[in-house]
Amino acid sequence: MSDANLFVETKPVGPLQCNCTFLADPVSRKAIVVDPGGDAEILLDRLVELDLQVDRIIHTHAHLDHFLASGKMKEATGAKLALHREDLFLWDMLEDQCRMFGIPFEKPPPPDQWLEHEEEIDMNKAQGKALHTPGHTPGSMCFLFESQKLLIAGDTLFHGSIGRTDLWGGDFRKIEQSIREKLYTLDEETSVITGHGDSTSIGHEMRSNSFVRA
Repeated sequence: MSDANLFVETKPVGPLQCNCTFLADPVSRKAIVVDPGGDAEILLDRLVELDLQVDRIIHTHAHLDHFLASGKMKEATGAKLALHREDLFLWDMLEDQCRMFGIPFEKPPPPDQWLEHEEEIDMNKAQGKALHTPGHTPGSMCFLFESQKLLIAGDTLFHGSIGRTDLWGGDFRKIEQSIREKLYTLDEETSVITGHGDSTSIGHEMRSNSFVRA
C-alpha cells in the first residue's frame, strides 16, 4: 500500500507471524520499521530491494514476537530502537518470554529512546504521532498517520478482537479504555494494521467488535 506521501509495506515475520511494517518517505527514502518480530535477513534484504535507509525502529510493545529481529536490524542499519518506558521490564525479561514460548533466546540491545504519548513521528510530508494505549501491556503504543487515515495498532486492536490481557502487566479495563477513548474517536475510515492477522478499519471495529463496543 502506498500513496504520494507515504510508502507503507507490511509483512508477517517470525515464529508468531507478527506484522512488521515499513514506513518511508518515497523521495528521501528515509524509513521507519515498526515491530521487526523475526526473520531479520528477510527484512534486511527487502530494505535493500526498496532502497530504504532506516534511522529508527519503533515498537508497539515489548513482547518477544514484536522485537526478535530488532538487535540484528540495529546492528545492520545503525537505527535507534524506541519503546515506551513502561515496557522496559518486558524488554529486560526476553529470556523468560522466550522460554515460555519455546523460542531460542538472543539478548537484545537496550532501547535508545523512550516513546512518549502524542510524540510526533516525522515522515516528511506525512506526519504521524504515537499514542499510548496501555492494556495489552503497560507501555503499548499505536502509531497514527492521520493524513493517510492509517493506524498501526500493534496488539491493542485486532480484526474482530483485542489484545490478550492475561500476560505480564495486562489489564482489560485499561485496554478497553484505550480503545474507546483513543482509537474509537478516530475517523471511522482509518485503516488499521494489526499486530497479527488481517487489517481492519476503525469503523468496522466500532460496529462489530464484540470485545469492546463503541
